[in-house]
Amino acid sequence: MNFNSRLFDRIRIGPSGPEAVEETHATPCDHPGCKRPGEFRAPQGRGREGKFFLFCMEHVKAYNATYNYFAGMNDEALAEYAKDAAIGHRPTWKLGVNSKAARMAQRGRVAGGGEAPDVQDAFNIFGSRRTQEAANPEPRVGVVARKALETLNLDFTADSAAIKARYKELVKRFHPDANGGDRSREGTLQEILKAYQQLKMVGMV
Repeated sequence: MNFNSRLFDRIRIGPSGPEAVEETHATPCDHPGCKRPGEFRAPQGRGREGKFFLFCMEHVKAYNATYNYFAGMNDEALAEYAKDAAIGHRPTWKLGVNSKAARMAQRGRVAGGGEAPDVQDAFNIFGSRRTQEAANPEPRVGVVARKALETLNLDFTADSAAIKARYKELVKRFHPDANGGDRSREGTLQEILKAYQQLKMVGMV
C-alpha cells in the first residue's frame, strides 16, 4: 500500500461531535411531594395482591416499617388465613368416608363404651376394663396426633377448645408481623400450622 498516494489527501474525517445521551424517564416516587425516582416496589395490601407502589429508598423503608397485611382482621379471619396458608391457599375437597374404617370405629365405641346387645358378660370383663381405663386413662391418639400436640405444647387430654386457643396464641406470637418483620421464626410458624392441620384431619379440632 502506498501511503504517499494522492488518494489519501481526499479522505476527510469530520470532527467527532458529542455523543447523543438517551433521556430516561424514571417513574417518580409514589409518596406525595417526593420528586425522586420510584425504584423500589412495595405491595399495596390485602385485596390488591399483585399491585405495588413505587417508592424511593427513603420512603420504601418508611412504608415497610408500618406495613401490616393482617391489619383489621379478627381472630377468626386470621385463623382461616393461617389454615389456608398451610395448603398454599389452594382449594381442597373432602374425601369419601371409608366404610370399613367407620365399622371398625363403631365396633371400638361399642367395646369401649358399652356391651354389644348379643354379648354375655358373665365375668364382668368389659366392666373391669372400663373401671381400669377410668382409673388409668391412656392417650387415645395416634403417633402423628401426639407429635402435633407436642408441637403445640399440649398433652393428650387437650380438647378442641384448648387446641384452638393455643393455636391462635402461637400464630400471633410467631408471625413476622408480631416480631417487627423478623422472619427468622417462620420455620416454627410452619410447624405450628402443619400440626394444627394434622389435628383437624384426625378430628381433634
